[in-house]
Amino acid sequence: MKHSLYILTVALLLASCIDYDDATTEIAVRVQLTMPSEFTGNTGMAGHEIVLQQGNTRLKAVTDDQGTATFTNLIPDVYDISCSWEITSDQYRQMTQQELSGGTSCTIAGSLNSHLINQEQTIRLTTNLSINRDIIIGKVYYAGSKDNNNRTYMPGKYLELYNNGNSTVDVAGFYIGLVEAESTQAYTLENLHEAFADSVVLCKQIFRIPADKPFPVQPGGTVLIVNSAADHTVNNDMENNLSDADFEAKDASGRTQNNPATPALELIYTMYPSISNMNLTQSGPCAVIIFRTDEQIDDWQLTYPYGKTTGSQWKLVPRRLIIDGVEALSNKATGIDVSTKRLYADIDAGYTYIEARNGWTGEVVYRRTADKRGTDGHKMLTDTNNSSNDFHVSRTIKPRQYDE
Repeated sequence: MKHSLYILTVALLLASCIDYDDATTEIAVRVQLTMPSEFTGNTGMAGHEIVLQQGNTRLKAVTDDQGTATFTNLIPDVYDISCSWEITSDQYRQMTQQELSGGTSCTIAGSLNSHLINQEQTIRLTTNLSINRDIIIGKVYYAGSKDNNNRTYMPGKYLELYNNGNSTVDVAGFYIGLVEAESTQAYTLENLHEAFADSVVLCKQIFRIPADKPFPVQPGGTVLIVNSAADHTVNNDMENNLSDADFEAKDASGRTQNNPATPALELIYTMYPSISNMNLTQSGPCAVIIFRTDEQIDDWQLTYPYGKTTGSQWKLVPRRLIIDGVEALSNKATGIDVSTKRLYADIDAGYTYIEARNGWTGEVVYRRTADKRGTDGHKMLTDTNNSSNDFHVSRTIKPRQYDE
């Protein structure tokens, strides 16, 4: 009995010496920027805001002349780290010794997702440069909903493009690609690096806005692309009235109600023989790209899954042609698995997602409204080339509407 009391006493004394505050000791962390490879020197390193985000908490610090931002009194945790800023065409010329083609400005952005910070350290944040385009992806509604009889409802899914620039843009001939979305990835980014030297994106479907006549979009204007140009609110109040859609992906099988008065979105390629409308996966992953080209897409290579010679085939879209991309990942019980990203960082450095794990909730992912306005006063949307920063999720935002 005395022996047991002695052991208990020693254990209590040891416990009293343990500092449980060590687990939450605040630390200092430095984030060091690496400028894009296009830059000829390390000029313009100062004054850039770095964001550390954990849940709804956003911490900010500004870089010094060496491109270092310091965070003090930081609680150890897993953080998303990001930065983004714009440069003008004149700044681009100064920093690269080249002329800017294809746009009037550039966005420099970098991100590290789900990065564990548990000790004082210097974290290197690599940035990429992307030319700011006028037409961007404004919304993706892929979640679907439940109808008035609590049955799954898919016809109301849609995409929306937005003219974020200051000039009218003719979108006739624009292509929309739906990226490979298998539960087991056909190709990881590492596989793409090995097999195709990071030069392509796999698409399961490709559509085109008809090129037979102009379709001008004013600054601040939208292009609403749907599977069914009908009033879906009669089926449940989570859905939308899409009867004024600009283009409709016609369902050749006849399972989805189509509107003869709505112009057809052209189906260029589908890996599904029986699916001709947009296959937007309701639980994710659901990545979308847009591009424009005069090349013959029929001549582009098809590929089986990595390491296989049979099965489904995806069309390889050249990375160099992609104007914009949005990556929506699956929200699983274990959280967001960033390793399942399909898009390169220069297309989408982050990701977005719906709150539901299985969809059917009427949630739409949409771009946040930017602080600035266009030259004519039109609303501009946030475009930092990082969906983690740029997109919100909502059950109430309607087609052609955005936050004020």
